[in-house]
Amino acid sequence: MYTDEKYRALYRNQRVALFLDIQNLYYSARDVFNRKVNFEKVLYKVLNDRILVRAIAYLVKLHGVDQSGFIATLKHIGYQVREKEPKIFKRLDENGDLITTVKADWDMGMAMDAISLADKIDVAILASGDGDFTDLVRYLHTKGVKVEIAAFKQTAAKELIEVADEFIDLTSFGEEIFL
Repeated sequence: MYTDEKYRALYRNQRVALFLDIQNLYYSARDVFNRKVNFEKVLYKVLNDRILVRAIAYLVKLHGVDQSGFIATLKHIGYQVREKEPKIFKRLDENGDLITTVKADWDMGMAMDAISLADKIDVAILASGDGDFTDLVRYLHTKGVKVEIAAFKQTAAKELIEVADEFIDLTSFGEEIFL
């Protein structure tokens, strides 16, 4: 991150879009640190005084959980919130037992939004450590977009870190990004 004032001034006019994978950061923080993420602080820390074009938070609806307060908070902070219902698949295994699988991710939606905004931004910040975004990073590079990955290093895919122009280890912000 650009902490030196001369670099901050140099990059201040960059147009930035943040694509925030709620579940990825939530479960990473919970599993590694037993903490919750302050998504407002994440936005302002990774934005780093640059021009925000769009901040989109991708959320999977949890069955039986009222997330309306959380969603309202995200919107108040400045995120556009995109929600998705998880898909539930049921099948019988070889013993005849019912197996239920839940599929819920925003990988394709995040990729499509990033590609759609590529001509309007200088920097795409993917707030996710999911290695599935490696090809998206490469594609955005072909469009001249700088790609920063903001995630917890302990849970971020190595290949994603390597392909990014910059990796922002959220733990470098210390206690500020936790609730």
